[in-house]
Amino acid sequence: MPKRYDWHGEVLSRMTLSQAHQTRIMVQAAAAACEDKKGNDTRILELDPVDSGLSDFFLVTSATNDRQAVAIADEVEMRLKREFGVFPNSVEGRRKGDWVLLDYVDFVVHVFLADRRAFYDIERLRKSARPITPAEFDAELKSTLAEKTRAVRKKASSKKTATAKKSASATKPKKAVKAAKTKTAVAKPKPAAAKKATAKKAGTKKRA
Repeated sequence: MPKRYDWHGEVLSRMTLSQAHQTRIMVQAAAAACEDKKGNDTRILELDPVDSGLSDFFLVTSATNDRQAVAIADEVEMRLKREFGVFPNSVEGRRKGDWVLLDYVDFVVHVFLADRRAFYDIERLRKSARPITPAEFDAELKSTLAEKTRAVRKKASSKKTATAKKSASATKPKKAVKAAKTKTAVAKPKPAAAKKATAKKAGTKKRA
């Protein structure tokens, strides 16, 4: 399994790199759903693997009333179902609406009423987590995609160069064989010339 590093430089082993990338894309989609439903102060917490349990991210947003909180949670759930075919492992607090929690295992969405968010203060409780705005998260994701694209192109280019070198080295012996055949062809008349010289010498002796 390929190694994966957190923002501290520590090796993560919970997921493969492709799974981690997919999780980031889903968190990005969930954050966009919160923004579209006018969620306030939407934050993504990248959790420290030492104390985060099974989740990698918390997505936290605020609503002005319980109806909006439920609407935000519904939009997140519907969008992730439509775009990725995923469902929350569990949903809590939808009936009351002051704190709706959607658990997607690798990330958890928290939709709070403003006073509840201030009371529980998840951001403070998770001191080791790295807070990121959706815009910053989006920029990081694009940067990662660009790096992966460059790496793939570089690998393909190296493979093409290696193939070209191999083909070039494979054609060299053929040229050497051809050159050897030419030399042999040039060398063949020598015995005939030697015979002619011997015959000429014998004729000279007869005259004498």
